[in-house]
Amino acid sequence: MKVQAWVAALAGVVSLAGCGGGGGGGAAEGASAAPPQSAALDVAPGVDMSIDFTAALPVHFEGVAALDNTPPGAISSNAVASLGRVLFYDKRMSINDSVSCASCHNHKVDFADSKRFSDGFAHGTSTTAHAMRLANLRFFKGGTMFWDKRAPSLEKQASQPLQHPIEMGFDEAHGGMPALVVKMQGLPMYPELFTQAYGDSAISEERIQQALSQFMRAIVSSNSRWDTAYAQVFDPALPDKGLGLPLPGFTAEENRGRHLFMASRAQGGQACAACHVPPSFALGGSGNNGLDAGETQTFKSPSLKNVARSSAFMHDGRFSTLEEVVEHYNSGVKDGPGLDRRLEDANGQPLRPNLSQADKAALVAFLRTLDDPVLAADPRFSDPFR
Repeated sequence: MKVQAWVAALAGVVSLAGCGGGGGGGAAEGASAAPPQSAALDVAPGVDMSIDFTAALPVHFEGVAALDNTPPGAISSNAVASLGRVLFYDKRMSINDSVSCASCHNHKVDFADSKRFSDGFAHGTSTTAHAMRLANLRFFKGGTMFWDKRAPSLEKQASQPLQHPIEMGFDEAHGGMPALVVKMQGLPMYPELFTQAYGDSAISEERIQQALSQFMRAIVSSNSRWDTAYAQVFDPALPDKGLGLPLPGFTAEENRGRHLFMASRAQGGQACAACHVPPSFALGGSGNNGLDAGETQTFKSPSLKNVARSSAFMHDGRFSTLEEVVEHYNSGVKDGPGLDRRLEDANGQPLRPNLSQADKAALVAFLRTLDDPVLAADPRFSDPFR
């Protein structure tokens, strides 16, 4: 079913950019919400509520179903995912119509933010965590979300930025989710969209969570150079399914980086794949990576797909290049109660691989093969508003 266009009747702001990324925020002292602006907001004519968000995974993704964090019995339909797409891009989901989820998780930069910290809904405010890339978050088996894993599921994560005092502003002081629901009920578009998705016009936090989560789980990256090459050597009969084989079309440096990433230390590698698990490169179970001495917190991280297109790395965006990231694992891991044991040597001390400059460059070259240009151009995930 097509969604009709509402033109001048709806108030809101069209431009996108989006809602807070991974976590808490810090406000400039004395900052206040900017007054709502008034402009015509319109769902683009021809937005199709039956767009297929369930594209089949490639053969070399065999086994990822076991990592899927979709809860049992979750409502699944293209109309629900399409509703999630609209919610993701609608700035009216913020208290003053100024930011949307897409403001921080920008489709054109792989659902991350080009800034180290994301702007809040009020002038002069920003988050204190870097907005996490969203591709392949469906395959994080633990299911917990945000860098600090404070949300027990993607569903619970989906509505937290809406209620955050820095990110989108519907906190307790501004009426919380009930106030947002009332706002949405007053917009002619949403009762119709919820009816198309759920069979009736009731708007609730649970339905908002479901729709946003289904849309985000559909954001799957499987079209990088690595995917194309690995698909040619993938062999389910092999113990490692071909992950240890040289890849066709890769340079010698890229294949050296692939070996360092995939192979165990006993095999001359660095076992990066033990945490960042192919083919999704989403994080498996892990502790923290020793960014700070004495750290007790364990962190989630995004998939490494499109990592080379990022401009800030780690939960606080402290690194600005992949070279800095690789050097951290080479010489900068610090000890602490939360450190992942796989980053310790036989004596329980942080690993110091002391890689050569050539091997560090090879790891960076391999990480660049994970770039997926198809994802940033996929119209299914584009802005549905004018």
